[in-house]
Amino acid sequence: MNFTEEHQALRATVSQFVDKELDPFVTEWEKAGRAPLHDIFKKMGDLGLLGISKPEEFGGMGLDYSYQLVFAEEIGRAFGGSVPMAIGVQTDMCTPALARFGSDELKTEFLAPSIAGDLARLSGVKAVAPLVVGNIGLTTNAKSDGDDYIINGSKMWITNALQADWVCLLANTSEGQVHANKSLIIVPLNTKGISFSDPIDKIGMRASDTGQIFFDDVRVPKRNRIGEENKGFIMQMMQFQEERMFAAASALKGMERMIDLTIEYTRERKVFGAPLITNQTIYFKMAELQSEVEALRALVWAACDEHMAGRDATKLASMAKLKMGRLWRELTDSCLQYWGGMGFTWDNPISRAYRDTRILSIAGGADEVMLSIIAKYMEIAPKAGR
Repeated sequence: MNFTEEHQALRATVSQFVDKELDPFVTEWEKAGRAPLHDIFKKMGDLGLLGISKPEEFGGMGLDYSYQLVFAEEIGRAFGGSVPMAIGVQTDMCTPALARFGSDELKTEFLAPSIAGDLARLSGVKAVAPLVVGNIGLTTNAKSDGDDYIINGSKMWITNALQADWVCLLANTSEGQVHANKSLIIVPLNTKGISFSDPIDKIGMRASDTGQIFFDDVRVPKRNRIGEENKGFIMQMMQFQEERMFAAASALKGMERMIDLTIEYTRERKVFGAPLITNQTIYFKMAELQSEVEALRALVWAACDEHMAGRDATKLASMAKLKMGRLWRELTDSCLQYWGGMGFTWDNPISRAYRDTRILSIAGGADEVMLSIIAKYMEIAPKAGR
């Protein structure tokens, strides 16, 4: 990828935002159990950061997806994964399908104010991950009733659940095969019949409010549906690719920051009169980890190139997501070991990364799901019924 001056200008803006608006407050937000997303999103909206690749006519910048991944790289440099995750849910999980397939009326009502930072949103799509909800065989149903849908069911593991203004909901709208009976529907969360669980107490991502949402005869107009009825599965599969590229890209600078902090600490920490970093085991490991980060970076940008060319980036995006989750586990475990007892303290940035990033092999499609997709594209996975 050849980065332009515009790419670098965007990178600088996001980096300054992280340093000024996120890093100084992470510990405070973790203790509170949530970050003030409406305030954060409004500041980002004022800078144009919530609509980088969204249409200009609805307040976006209209830039290509490479700019969105530059944004992801820099926002992921923040201490703590909670807020970058919440932001990614908004920019790359909930709004891509709305921007591509939603009616102008829907875009005006929901996309434009979201880009401006006036609304916070979340995704209610799949289950197994604290970012989203309900698996492909989900049991949330939207039954037709004249010009409305009546929605019943629940969604678990919802990021931003207790602060969001609307949800991009994947629900069954007909009987039939699971890939052809679902629709994406925008549901305002102040609608009658919606209730929420208490926040889920997680081991990591402590500044991200995660909860369960319940739908009890929730009436929503059919005009809130994104695109055609029963085409939601296809739209969501497209949305997943951007989610997974965002997740992988947002890991890069964060990983490098943990490596740099560990190098700095092991240079200062002396054992038997010599800095720890002079131990070959340690400096070889740091070199190995940095090499792995660069390999992940190459994979992320290869997936981006495919996506921007209009080709199917599913295999490369799945590989990047798989590699990202596994590398975070290796990197944080190794770095924490070299910090010794200091690494086992709660406020240490390495221990925070250790807690926060463990979910990334589960959320957004678990490692096993990524492997099954990759194997399918390699044509080595058994076909259904065999």
